[in-house]
Amino acid sequence: MSVSVVVVSHSPKVAEGAADMARQMVGEGVKLAWTGGDPDGGLGTDVAAIVAAIESVWSPDGVAVLVDLGGAETNAEMAIEQIDEHKRDLVVICNAPIVEGAVIAATEASGGSSLAAVRDAAEDFYG
Repeated sequence: MSVSVVVVSHSPKVAEGAADMARQMVGEGVKLAWTGGDPDGGLGTDVAAIVAAIESVWSPDGVAVLVDLGGAETNAEMAIEQIDEHKRDLVVICNAPIVEGAVIAATEASGGSSLAAVRDAAEDFYG
């Protein structure tokens, strides 16, 4: 088991691309999920889709969530609030660039690091 990574972007293509890049860097050892776009297929984010993405890769080691713009962070926070309270403390939002952060978080997770170490690595990427 390892920390999982969820990518949330206003654009489904950006979210999928960032998750795909992370997947290609770390292989199948880290669970990765992505979500992007609003329920109508436009730019935006969807709280229910974020909840589903987190649940799809849930790990008792935790889940690191990477977001792009402010609304994605707000919706990710709302999604985390909707998750079972026993799980919610093990889900963190990383304040990091979405592509670089996803790759670094996944790389750190693939080495068996803790959730705090995964978040720190993603957030410290740019020093």
